[in-house]
Amino acid sequence: MNGRPNILHIMADQLTAFALRAYGNRVCQTPHLDALAARGTMFENCYCNFPVCAPSRASMLTGRLPSRLGVYDNACEFPSSAPTIAYYLSALGYHTSLAGKMHFIGPDQLHGYQERLTTDIYPSDFGWTPDWRLMIPVAATGLNLRSVVESGTCRRSLQLDYDDEVTARAIQRIYDYGRDPACRPFFFTVSFTHPHNPYVITDEYWNRYDPADIDAPRVPPPAPAQDDPHSRRLREIYRFDEYRVDAEDVRRSRHAYYAMISYVDDQVGRILQALRDMDLEDDTVVVFTSDHGDMLGERGLWYKWTLLEGAVRIPLIVATPGQLPGRVRDPVSLLDLLPTLMDLGGGRDLQPVSDMEGESLLPWLEGRQRPRPDRPVFAEMNADGALGPCLMVRRGPWKYIYAESDPPQLFQVEDDPDETRNLAGRGETLRIEQELHALVHGHWDTARLAKDMVTSAGQRLFIQRTRQAGQFPPWDYEPRRDASRQFVRSGENGSATEAKGRARYPFVAPKPPDSRR
Repeated sequence: MNGRPNILHIMADQLTAFALRAYGNRVCQTPHLDALAARGTMFENCYCNFPVCAPSRASMLTGRLPSRLGVYDNACEFPSSAPTIAYYLSALGYHTSLAGKMHFIGPDQLHGYQERLTTDIYPSDFGWTPDWRLMIPVAATGLNLRSVVESGTCRRSLQLDYDDEVTARAIQRIYDYGRDPACRPFFFTVSFTHPHNPYVITDEYWNRYDPADIDAPRVPPPAPAQDDPHSRRLREIYRFDEYRVDAEDVRRSRHAYYAMISYVDDQVGRILQALRDMDLEDDTVVVFTSDHGDMLGERGLWYKWTLLEGAVRIPLIVATPGQLPGRVRDPVSLLDLLPTLMDLGGGRDLQPVSDMEGESLLPWLEGRQRPRPDRPVFAEMNADGALGPCLMVRRGPWKYIYAESDPPQLFQVEDDPDETRNLAGRGETLRIEQELHALVHGHWDTARLAKDMVTSAGQRLFIQRTRQAGQFPPWDYEPRRDASRQFVRSGENGSATEAKGRARYPFVAPKPPDSRR
């Protein structure tokens, strides 16, 4: 690798770490991700910082917790004034490009990306704002367990339409990078909407799995009296009792979810092959991650919106050219991605213009030991089902969840990864609980945060209703294509020979004329 590396950032949507073979699952078939993990650094305990799409992605791109940005739920505007990975890498001379879902809320649909190749699959307005005037706030998505009882195979889905286009545009962009003689190093985010529910996939992927091999959830639904209050509220607002979900529904949904992950794996394989085809593999850092996980029937819960492990623990694999493979057990989070990519891009001397709450993972990528292995990582869940701020800290093997309205939860997740034993309030763990409680309250002003959440939602609900009643242009991104730069055209650089040559071959510097002639 010569000079600054290219950075290819691939994201899945709603992919829990527990589903991947590299993280211990023995069912899911992901040969391309397995190979990536085998040659890269795999972070075994990586957390998203908010188990919902839009807040998690805003946090990841800025290296700041969502509430620091004023992002409290899946319909909060991502402020344009917040510097992102794309802005910082652009300042370092990178070309920045995006293909696929990012779920930006608000009129800024680029956030530092110099180009965006596709539209988004989800709306960019305030329509999914939780209404805090309700007894239990809930976003207006109308979601229930229909995705579970109607899971299985399909001929085609909207998500396949979307992700097939994302892959095609991504491969084409890699081809264009590879044959551009003036190309700067690139930062390219490719973001899929799979394996997000609904849990449906084509026969091609479904048939890769024997139904008898599909594992059942490890933790059954608890008795109502033993369920934590937040989970009980999620069951209520998403009408878990509207459909009767039996063991076959659960097995079929998990089967489809694994098959959807195999689809993502195939797309990753095609994109990585494009890098090889254009001789870019040896100059490109590959990062694979997800925005949050999926409970997949564990405890009888589905989807996200909870700080339990299935929803907040996600894959993070970073493969740099020529590195020695490694596995890291210490907790990290998506907040660490921005300082890490800045270091990889040569920006160690670039002064950040806003607070960064993450730390660079470069020492681990270079085989060095991190100086603070007991560093705490933080997450929040201030949206659906929360009666106020719901906050989490993980330090070492311990994980603590705090919400003023609910009893605290304390888990030793190395010994109890399924979080079946709440150790809060026990004498033998009281010191640990007090330390983590102090960390939470030192990190957040919970009273101020609770007030800001309600104020923000009220403002957005007013704006959304006003926009729906009036004539306002939409914020959704419409991709633009300049055909004059794709094909043969007349003009200043209109040589057909040059255009066709550039379109056909990876760039190779022309040989000097033979001096003997």
